[in-house]
Amino acid sequence: MTDRANAIMSLRTNAEFSLVGSHNLTWYDTEQTQPTDAEIDAEVIRLQAEYDAKQYARDRATAYPSIQEQLDMQYWDSVNGTTTWKDAIAAVKTENPKP
Repeated sequence: MTDRANAIMSLRTNAEFSLVGSHNLTWYDTEQTQPTDAEIDAEVIRLQAEYDAKQYARDRATAYPSIQEQLDMQYWDSVNGTTTWKDAIAAVKTENPKP
């Protein structure tokens, strides 16, 4: 799906349209008005900025140890009085800070 199609669906939920290429829009929806090119372009930019702002979360998701590894760390931390799990999580958060 193109960025423009995502933008149109964001602007007009459940709209009926077809989009060939990136600019050949045919509007079938009789319930909603067709968004202008300017509205669509602005929404593409907004959606991209929203996606970019969450890059840290995608990076963290791949950097965290698996749930099994985290549970094992927590178990051994409770047995040994260590902070291995907290340290591992803090390291991921430090390496991938929120903007």
